[in-house]
Amino acid sequence: MSNKVPKVVEEVLPAIVSITVSKDLDYREQLFGQSWGPSPFPQKKKKKMKVGGGSGFIVDEDGIILTNRHVVADPDAEYVVLFEDEEKSKAEILARDPINDIAVLKVKEDDLPTIKLGDSSEVKLGEQVIAIGNALGRFSNTVSTGIISGLSRNIKAQSPRKRQTQRLKNLIQTDAAVNPGNSGGPLVNMEGEAIGINAAMVHQAENIGFALPVNSTKRDLQEVKKYGRIRQPFLGVRYIPINKKLRKKYELPVGYGVLVTSGTSDQAVISGSPAAEAGLQPGDIILKCDGKEISSDQPLINLLHDCEINQETPFTVLRDDEEISFKVKLTEKK
Repeated sequence: MSNKVPKVVEEVLPAIVSITVSKDLDYREQLFGQSWGPSPFPQKKKKKMKVGGGSGFIVDEDGIILTNRHVVADPDAEYVVLFEDEEKSKAEILARDPINDIAVLKVKEDDLPTIKLGDSSEVKLGEQVIAIGNALGRFSNTVSTGIISGLSRNIKAQSPRKRQTQRLKNLIQTDAAVNPGNSGGPLVNMEGEAIGINAAMVHQAENIGFALPVNSTKRDLQEVKKYGRIRQPFLGVRYIPINKKLRKKYELPVGYGVLVTSGTSDQAVISGSPAAEAGLQPGDIILKCDGKEISSDQPLINLLHDCEINQETPFTVLRDDEEISFKVKLTEKK
């Protein structure tokens, strides 16, 4: 272990927080974790109980905190932040990223210690890192060290409570211990900068953890500070991603991109949408968005998420075996 680790931990620890998740539960939910509709028997009053937890870190002295979206996914829950000095503060959820597993919180505090955001595009294999968080939801400020053992990893992660799966892309892999409850805590480099948000671990495997690159949070923070929300670019087409099976079924000329089709809906290209204004048509195959090829590793929804609203974005479309270029001025999704 590098002799710099204790110094880095001492610097960043005041900006690490634990997040507790609580809900008002009736008697049956308290006992069994769920309720099965109205009961014929008198019920005891609802009681607020802890139902989950995670970690986060302060990135703005006025109380802006980053964490994972899955930590604060329940819109009916109450979220409380616990600081290093054991002080507590109720948190407001400012935004949940619809694509990435990121959420932005706010507490009514000021002059808070912060962690500087690093540049995750500069992360190197073998680089030493520190993971900090509320391990297992019980052991706050747990520190583990390791190295960057992989880059640009894609995995399917499962929410521990809702049993929902989400595909996470371009993750940083580390052998630093990432446990349940660490979610939302920072992955820190030896300069004391957050380069990732601890997001997932692989069950029944040792020393395999994943973090979201911190660069994907910077746009979200800018959006929230400027607009009070995370805006989503809107194209206005319905489509099916092209794979080997779809290519064979419809005898398509390419095996990547998306096929613009209505499916069971009325419109493949929504009237009045940016796509309609630009001239996209049903049956078009969208190959590229903003110069990037659309594939299973780079879905259109992810590429759109990175585009600028109210600016012209280039698209490459295949129509009747001819590649056509379009410029589409994306609007905000309502």
